[in-house]
Amino acid sequence: MRKNRIKTERRNKIRRRIRSTIRGTAERPRLSIFKSNKHVYLQLINDRENVTIFSVSTKTADLQKDLKGKAAVESAGVIGKALAEQAVEQGITKVVFDRSGYKYHGVVKSAADGAREGGLDF
Repeated sequence: MRKNRIKTERRNKIRRRIRSTIRGTAERPRLSIFKSNKHVYLQLINDRENVTIFSVSTKTADLQKDLKGKAAVESAGVIGKALAEQAVEQGITKVVFDRSGYKYHGVVKSAADGAREGGLDF
């Protein structure tokens, strides 16, 4: 258990360092990622008003048939693209990417690539 706590503390330290430099605005919101053992969550956040513009996850009912039978990396790409399509519909094309202290590979990279495919610029 100590190893898991150390890893979590390390990620939180990195997360705080990243968050001290990036801020989301209404024109350029922050694209935040969170991954649990089973699911991946993406949010567009306006930090000036402390409000989540919208979010998408692997638990979203509309995406369940697209995600069925896919691995976590593939699912992250699908939800990244879905989030980007919603953002483009609302007129948001530029975002700030917040990897939340995770390394930029695997699920995080796939979600970012999916968002770029969907039309987001970061």
